[in-house]
Amino acid sequence: MTEAPESGPAPAPQANPELLGQEAAEATLLRAFRSGRLPHAWLITGPRGVGKATLAFRFARFLLTGGGAPGLFGGPPETLALDPADPVFRRVAAGGHPDLRHLKRGINPKTGNPRNEIVVDDVRLANDFLHKTSAEGGWRVVVVDPADDLNLNAANALLKSLEEPPAAAVLLLIGHAPGRLLPTIRSRCCHLALGPLPEDRVIELLGRHAPELEDSDRAALARLAEGSIGRALDLAAGGGLELYREMIALVAGVPALDVPRAHAFADRLARERDGSTFRTGMELLIWWLARLARAAAEGRLPPEVVPGEAETMARLIAAGGLARWSGLWEKTARRFAGAEGVNLDRKQVVITTLLDVQAAAA
Repeated sequence: MTEAPESGPAPAPQANPELLGQEAAEATLLRAFRSGRLPHAWLITGPRGVGKATLAFRFARFLLTGGGAPGLFGGPPETLALDPADPVFRRVAAGGHPDLRHLKRGINPKTGNPRNEIVVDDVRLANDFLHKTSAEGGWRVVVVDPADDLNLNAANALLKSLEEPPAAAVLLLIGHAPGRLLPTIRSRCCHLALGPLPEDRVIELLGRHAPELEDSDRAALARLAEGSIGRALDLAAGGGLELYREMIALVAGVPALDVPRAHAFADRLARERDGSTFRTGMELLIWWLARLARAAAEGRLPPEVVPGEAETMARLIAAGGLARWSGLWEKTARRFAGAEGVNLDRKQVVITTLLDVQAAAA
């Protein structure tokens, strides 16, 4: 029986024994295996942080044991779960199982830095692996995490294994944005979509993996993350909730924008060299603008993340209307993409966006 992990940071997907809220997707894979006609390729899609990679490695471990642990009274397996003490579980977690390949962005040997895409040479190695004899006489599994990172040459190379699949081999492709994949890849995979986790499940997992958080903070993070425990943990680790509270406090004052406070907020977002705080802050601001535009379109306010937010939203919708706020959301998203692409001045991007909010509320 799988034990719940101890409190602390969530383990990496290949070492995570727990999958909550995705029982339907797990049952789909189990039924496909039991049918004796298991599709050779699966595209597992859904929002970031909802368990796609965790499910992929859970299924990989199941296959590498030849079909998991027997069910009740020695019958067929009733779950994909494998005991963390099992040798297969331990080898997968350590990245040492000879019949499993984890295809992801590697290191550029010329620079020593991580690549920003999966390249064709890595895919060719995975293809060669799939066509070799299994080291342990069973399945061979490749997890592509995520398939969105495949460049065009790598995607075309992967098509060879999708079009001519070797026996007893399974490809598990993880897709955050499947629309970015080649249509020929999508058409050759069995599609398995994972939905967001219920808010109470995210709160439960935050309590387990971030027990130092206050109850109110866990509830706010769960709402911000919209069903993604991965996103919730990232926001908790990166100070995202504090940034969001400061952002709401700023926009609550418009059109009378507190300029010194706005500059202090922009300085905070722009300070770090790696841009992680800038990305978190801008993504939260874009998310909030989208939420504001959606509320204006639907004529009803969403549940609050922080106290007082609904009152601010109602006032801004009355001042700006749907067209103005939806236009600002699109404009801000384009500005952020441009800042990331051509390395614009981060502080100026933040200040300009806050001034646009002020103007829209005037």
